[in-house]
Amino acid sequence: MNEQMTQKPYVIGLDLGGTNSVFGIVDARGDIKATTAIKTGGHTTPESYVDACMEVLLPVIEQVGGLDKIKAMGIGAPNGNYYNGTIEFAPNLPWAHDTVVPLAQMFSERLGGIPVGLTNDANAAAMGEMVYGVARGMKDFIVITLGTGVGSGIVVNGQVVYGHDGFAGELGHVTMVRGAEGRLCGCGRTGCLETYCSATGVARTARELLQNTDRPSLLRELDTESITSLDVSIAAEKGDELAKEIYDFTGKMLGEACADFAAFSSPEAFIFFGGMTKAGELIMKPIREAYEAHVMKPFRGKAQFLVSGLDGASAAVLGASAIGWELK
Repeated sequence: MNEQMTQKPYVIGLDLGGTNSVFGIVDARGDIKATTAIKTGGHTTPESYVDACMEVLLPVIEQVGGLDKIKAMGIGAPNGNYYNGTIEFAPNLPWAHDTVVPLAQMFSERLGGIPVGLTNDANAAAMGEMVYGVARGMKDFIVITLGTGVGSGIVVNGQVVYGHDGFAGELGHVTMVRGAEGRLCGCGRTGCLETYCSATGVARTARELLQNTDRPSLLRELDTESITSLDVSIAAEKGDELAKEIYDFTGKMLGEACADFAAFSSPEAFIFFGGMTKAGELIMKPIREAYEAHVMKPFRGKAQFLVSGLDGASAAVLGASAIGWELK
């Protein structure tokens, strides 16, 4: 392995998001040696998307010495299937919305046959934490990504849990509110954790409180329909009671959900990743308190609650690149 890494010291990481696709050439220490990006949208077929990727990727590969220096490539993508190397029915990707795209194979063929692995973005984040981040040395932990949605990567005994079909670990879609009162989720179900505890869920909670109460708040100075989770965080940091209540509500629900998650994998740590973690103790304190209040007694006081230590701008690329080091 060490000899191979000396001969081929780099992997490619691709963070494939709904808006941007960001590439990084990464060494074994997690240093990004070169980077480039394209807009993910604007392509109607997988072939045109890959063509656009290769146009910007090949020049940065040459910057590090060419394909002979590249061991493998890892891709973190929505609706990614690790077993098959495919993106399957991804709602936010026009070229993969209603089909199965063998993206790993397509990139491998264009990159001289190097191994290419693909998984969903939350699993990539978990691998990134295990290889480069706060989970180094841990074998049992759960990464929860708090962004537009809520994703999760579950690691048990040092291995990411994929399930029999490659899609295990969709903890953002556990039902937290049952019945007609549950919020409609993009997955087609109602009451999913994602609809309450994502960045969009926080903004939705804010709008509901502003519309259904007459309580004073700094948020009333903003266009209600345009409020974001960042707006709520800023208001809460200024002492706005309504904004703080929104984060208490959100953190309490996340903590209760984590208490349930502990029952099936008893993780050493819950690691939170994404823009919402910038709210700091506004979100983390109610998570910890609700967890300890609701978790089964055998699990109390054991789990750590950590925020990702990876740089936000490069964490997703590093997570994707971590897949590459696992490939043979």
